[in-house]
Amino acid sequence: MLTGQLDSLVLAVLEQGPRHGYGVIEQLRERSDGVFDYPEGTIYPALHRLEREGMLDSAWSAETGRKRRVYRLTRKGRTELRRERKEWRLLARAIARVLGEAA
Repeated sequence: MLTGQLDSLVLAVLEQGPRHGYGVIEQLRERSDGVFDYPEGTIYPALHRLEREGMLDSAWSAETGRKRRVYRLTRKGRTELRRERKEWRLLARAIARVLGEAA
């Protein structure tokens, strides 16, 4: 479901503030009522790819005595998220019209 939308979902979660990888997983699960229950093996490669592309930056944190990599949205990531939201709204309206349901 939603193939190709993972990057947008990760960016949207990080828009609310910096998080470590497991925090991203938890937020995706919580905000989707369990529909998006991605394993670490899916989320961490996406975080690394988005960081390489300049959409995220990261830093080590030891907030609970445990070292964790914390990711945050960059300006480029915010711009990309706005673009993807606009594209998603257009797509959702078009699908709703084809299916005969109000968007």
